[in-house]
Amino acid sequence: MRTSLQNKIIEVCDKKVAQKGANVGLSFYAFFANKNDDPVLLMEAATWWIITHKLDHFEKALKIKALVISEQ
Repeated sequence: MRTSLQNKIIEVCDKKVAQKGANVGLSFYAFFANKNDDPVLLMEAATWWIITHKLDHFEKALKIKALVISEQ
């Protein structure tokens, strides 16, 4: 996964945890605007989420952040 997407995921996870607490769940859509302005990047995130890690639709933000950090 490209570095810019990894950084965005970590940033969003940190923000959501700060706002809603350690148990907040996210889907991969949380890292994108409500419009499909970069379908290649969206598919990169979806592939990482669904194919590579076989994650459920919603996962804990802290789990997602830890996975991303472990791959850096």
